[in-house]
Amino acid sequence: MSKILDDLRYADSHEWVKLEGDIATVGITDYAQHALGSIVYVDMPEVGDEVTAGEEFGAVESVKAASDLISPVSGEVVEINEALEDSPELVNEDAFANWIMKVKVSDASELDSLLDAAAYAKICEE
Repeated sequence: MSKILDDLRYADSHEWVKLEGDIATVGITDYAQHALGSIVYVDMPEVGDEVTAGEEFGAVESVKAASDLISPVSGEVVEINEALEDSPELVNEDAFANWIMKVKVSDASELDSLLDAAAYAKICEE
């Protein structure tokens, strides 16, 4: 069974978000990294890029497949997880500790449309 953390919000495209102040930390879920298998590359935006909720911001490539990353929030990218450039497999080791980007959120109400842990767990069971 995949790990799902209660204090996060989830997109049905398998990204998670943690909002602290106006900064949203975004990564892929444990379920997603299991489904992908061994991750070999994470394509991330650049610091300063604008991302839009519901739109692609990068991709994750594994030995099995490539999967687009869909931003759960809109705003400006203020940090990327540079460790993933050399060690993308860190996402497989702990998908929650190894976030992909941090975004200065332009509209925090967007998080209201995301799933809570219980709702996301139901999607993973289907």
